[in-house]
Amino acid sequence: MKLVAYIGSYRDESGDGGGITVLAVSRDGRSLTPVSQVPEPREAGYLAYLDGTLYAVDERKTDGRGPVEPAASVHAFAADPRDGSLTWLNSRLAPGPRPTFLSTDGQVLVTANHGDFDHVEHVVRTPGGGWTVEYLYDDSTVILYELGGDGRLGEIRDLHVLTGHGTDPNSSAQAGGHGQASPHAHCAVIDPSGRHVLVCDKGTDRILVFALGDTLNLKRTYTFEDETGPRHLAFEPGTGRAFVTCEFSSELASFAFDAASGELRPLDRVPTVASGYRGRNEPAEVRVHPRGGHVYVNNRGEDSLAWFRADREGRLLRLGHVPLARSVHPGLAARSFAFDPTGTFLLLADRPAGLVRSFAVDAEDGQVRPLATVAVAEPSFVAFAEVTG
Repeated sequence: MKLVAYIGSYRDESGDGGGITVLAVSRDGRSLTPVSQVPEPREAGYLAYLDGTLYAVDERKTDGRGPVEPAASVHAFAADPRDGSLTWLNSRLAPGPRPTFLSTDGQVLVTANHGDFDHVEHVVRTPGGGWTVEYLYDDSTVILYELGGDGRLGEIRDLHVLTGHGTDPNSSAQAGGHGQASPHAHCAVIDPSGRHVLVCDKGTDRILVFALGDTLNLKRTYTFEDETGPRHLAFEPGTGRAFVTCEFSSELASFAFDAASGELRPLDRVPTVASGYRGRNEPAEVRVHPRGGHVYVNNRGEDSLAWFRADREGRLLRLGHVPLARSVHPGLAARSFAFDPTGTFLLLADRPAGLVRSFAVDAEDGQVRPLATVAVAEPSFVAFAEVTG
């Protein structure tokens, strides 16, 4: 078996980037070789691979009535078992701007659509006969798609439009302080038992727990303090613990998760940055080492890949970090990384540098050290696959 990595990319204003690059990756992570590329989807901000099929978002906002550009959508590709090269299968519309997360169990595919920060002003008549303005924002959605036996995307089985908003305006720099003016689902994770989908809504400071069946049925809600901004969630193998990055408060939170009831019980929360750091920071991705015990977060602001020890009670301790390229802003920063199947190394999409970086990982103490780099324009996401070669 050989290892490949799929690198999703955004298209920049000059036309560079976009699409999905296939890298041949050595088992020690020291060799990263581009072998093929597909140019679409243009805004391939998130990928999910399972059993020979790769799914990719096209992270757009549909540009209006009779769109000139393609609409926001999700795509399915067949992966060649010899070299991982991709053949397009089909796509489906993703109602709601900016599809930003994918999760699949092979039977269904779930997406989280972030929505945008834009608003429109509607002029309305007041009950007293005067005039005022109401503000309407893009919908944020969670979508459940059927999957065919060949991996193709089927019809939308269920769709939830999220409601509410957080503190608005608030202290976040996003959207000029209006980053919580509406819901923003940033992840939709199928739990290890396959019974639930957990959705982090950073716009309303909530984690929504849906029962997963023929439809999505809201079962529980966990609410954080104002201006916390839960973003991404990852489970630790075999323990039932979940770890969440809090974008606005720049924290890492740990939870015990009951797969029978869907209950989340908080265990610990710690800052994601070093104690001496004083600048603005917004953490993005969170990953748990395949062997458990260590949790990894990338910071946008501190511009680092940081690692934490998670003990048996879920207590967290930051152990160290390695620097990454300086972010332009939180949206143009290193934002995704993934472990190889053995946890020997990880690959990180360092977008400002135009590089995919490889880091060796010590499973005993969690430490990472640089191994190699390869140039990829505007890299945004990493997903691994094993092929026969």
